[in-house]
Amino acid sequence: MAKPSINDYIGEISGLVGTRLESFLPGAWEVPESLAKSMEYSLMAGGKRLRPLLVIAAAESLGASREAALPVACAVEMVHTYSLIHDDLPAMDDDDFRRGKPTNHKVFGEATAVLAGDGLLTHAFYSVVQAARQPGVKVEEVLSIVEELAVYAGPSGMVGGQVADMEGEQGLTDLKRLQYIHERKTGDLIVFSLKAGGRIASATEEQLKALEIYGRALGLAFQIQDDILDLVGDEAKLGKKTQSDVKQKKVTYPYFLGLEASRAEVDRLTRSAKEAVTCGGIPNPERLLDIADNLLNRDH
Repeated sequence: MAKPSINDYIGEISGLVGTRLESFLPGAWEVPESLAKSMEYSLMAGGKRLRPLLVIAAAESLGASREAALPVACAVEMVHTYSLIHDDLPAMDDDDFRRGKPTNHKVFGEATAVLAGDGLLTHAFYSVVQAARQPGVKVEEVLSIVEELAVYAGPSGMVGGQVADMEGEQGLTDLKRLQYIHERKTGDLIVFSLKAGGRIASATEEQLKALEIYGRALGLAFQIQDDILDLVGDEAKLGKKTQSDVKQKKVTYPYFLGLEASRAEVDRLTRSAKEAVTCGGIPNPERLLDIADNLLNRDH
C-alpha cells in the first residue's frame, strides 16, 4: 500500500489528536462549566496541530507507536493553546480573532480566559504523566519529558520569549535579540516536541541532539515564515488580520532583512533542519523531512 502523502499524514495526525482532546478532562472531575467551556473553546478551535504532529512524527521515526506518544502530543497542544489565549489578551497583543474565531477573552471575558490558560498549562503536566502508563514507555524518560517541558515552556524558554517580544519595539531590538525572541517564544516548544517524541522511543543522545538541531532550525524558519505571512499573507487563510506586527511596531525578520532575504533564510534553515535528521542516526526520517518541506511552502 502506498504511503499517505504528507498532507494526508498531517490530516490523519491532526484528526487523531483532535479526537483525543475532545475528552481531555476526565469525566469524573468536578470542573466549573464556564472554565471547562473556555478551555475547550480554544483547545478545539483547530489550528495546524504542528507541535503534536512533531511529537508523533519524531516518536514514529524511531519506532515508537502513536498511542504511546499521544499523551505528550496532547499536552504540548495544551501548553501552546494556553500561550495563545494569554497572548491575545488586551494586556499583551490585544487580538480580537484567532483562527478565524473571536479570541477567548472576547467570548468568556478576561478573567475566565486567564484562568482557562492556567488550567490548560497545569493540565498539560497531568497529560504527560499518562505516557508513563503506556506499554514500552520508560518512567525515567517521562520524568525527563516533564522536566524539559517546565524548562522549555518556562521563564528561560517560551515565557521569557514572550516578555522579550513585548519589549521588542522597532528600533529597540537588534537582529540578535530578535532571534532570541523567536527561538524562545516559538522554537523552544518545537524543540521540546521533537525531543519528547524521541524520549518516548528511548532515543540515544545522538538522536536527541539531531532532533534538537532539527527543531531549532525548523522553529526559527517557522517563525520567520509567520513574519513574512503577516506582511503578505491571505487573511482568509490565516484566520486573523495581517499587518499586525507593523501596527504594533514589532520587530520582525522582514523589518531587518527585507522580504527576499527573509525568504532565503527560511530556505537555508529548512535545509539545515533536514540535514540534521538525515545525518543524525534517525532510522526513518522521511516524515520529518516531509514536514520541513511542507512548512517551507505553507501559506497560512
